[in-house]
Amino acid sequence: MHSLIPVVLCGGSGTRLWPLSREQYPKQLLQLLDGNDSLLQATVRRMEGLNSVELEPTMVICNEEYRFVIAEQLRVMDKKASILLEPEGRNTAPALTLAALAAIQNGDDPILLVMPADHMIMDIAAFQTAVQKSIKLAVDGAIVTFGITPDSPETGYGYIQSGAADKENGTFHIERFVEKPDSDTAQTYLDAGSYFWNSGLFMLRASVWLSAIGYCRSDILAACQTAWSKHSIDGEFLRPDKTAFLQCPADSIDYAVMENISTGTDSLPVGLVTPLSAGWSDVGAWESLWQVLPKDNKGNVPQGDVILHSCHNSLVISESRLVACVGIKDVVVVETPDAILVAHKDKTQDVKKIVDSLKQEERTEGQLHRKIFRPWGWYDCVDIGERFQVKRIAVKPGASLSLQMHHHRAEHWIVVSGTAQVTCGDSTYMVSVNESTFIPLGTRHRLENPGTELLEIIEVQSGSYLGEDDIVRFEDAYGR
Repeated sequence: MHSLIPVVLCGGSGTRLWPLSREQYPKQLLQLLDGNDSLLQATVRRMEGLNSVELEPTMVICNEEYRFVIAEQLRVMDKKASILLEPEGRNTAPALTLAALAAIQNGDDPILLVMPADHMIMDIAAFQTAVQKSIKLAVDGAIVTFGITPDSPETGYGYIQSGAADKENGTFHIERFVEKPDSDTAQTYLDAGSYFWNSGLFMLRASVWLSAIGYCRSDILAACQTAWSKHSIDGEFLRPDKTAFLQCPADSIDYAVMENISTGTDSLPVGLVTPLSAGWSDVGAWESLWQVLPKDNKGNVPQGDVILHSCHNSLVISESRLVACVGIKDVVVVETPDAILVAHKDKTQDVKKIVDSLKQEERTEGQLHRKIFRPWGWYDCVDIGERFQVKRIAVKPGASLSLQMHHHRAEHWIVVSGTAQVTCGDSTYMVSVNESTFIPLGTRHRLENPGTELLEIIEVQSGSYLGEDDIVRFEDAYGR
């Protein structure tokens, strides 16, 4: 039985799903499906019950910024995984190259099933069937991609043109990859019946990828080999050498290798496409999310505290308050504590332009949510004004903030649930529910949760400057 490593590519910012998806908390970490799973968790869970292969622990390739959130989401699932940190995003080809180098480090040559973390697949059984029938092809040295059987002339996806059929395996040779088409061209692809949507899903042996990337982009392979040869292990995180990796060019799997395979170069492996009809979506925009989610009898998708009257074919999401809509049609409404989006379904691809405008105006709403996740828990900025700020802070059991000090602000802490262990100057003491303590400006301090339940406090800051960069850390369990 062959071993298979699920490789989950967890990069990307998902700016077209703003305001839920933000640069430092992108769509793959969000719960957009029915149930409690994020897109990342659903991707990892997609492999449960896969037969005819020895399933190895998942490998997640991600950005440094949200490593702790990913680790926590995997911990909640009780899933063993290795988390490989890209020092900086370089697109999917270098990410897969690092994964392949990690996979062969013990002399093995496993199959890699490469999956973006931000896609939806509704029919898991159909997905696993397609994977199982493709395993032998990958074992024999082919690079297999999964082509989505199109049901509309979609202009938001790239396409794969299929060539000669392999009737025994139900697959096709890859004729060529084509870019996102205009609507007329997309209709000709649909009518031809020989085109698939490009899913970004791949299956191949680790050694096959390394050989292919070495032939097509030796510069990418060389930079990744150097970075991996100097990698370090930081707890549960694998860290390639930053200086070496920053020399790596950026490129995608498609551009770097797959388009060369489709030309039939003898030095490259065979490229095959396995048809997949499994309720797939890359959730690239709000309109595509509306398409795949269950709807009421008027075509609406309401989520959260939502009241609709005389509304049709609309997506309405509320995170923090009542949202009431009357007489709307084909509209997207997304409410968060600090931003509200209202858009026509046909224009949701343009949400990225709003995020671009926020960046140009140096506003934080494009990057950060009001609720910020940290390795120890999270905080939510409840109110802010001149010389004061109020935060709700939650600390996980056994976790602690860094030993720190502020030059410009004092803090008052009120415990609302759990028990806090507080270090303030030379003193360490306990603070229970309905008790409070004061941290003077310029005093070393630390907040810890020694208990088994979540610790929640209300923090009132006061001072001349309240920015997050007014933190001097002396000790930190998370290496910040």
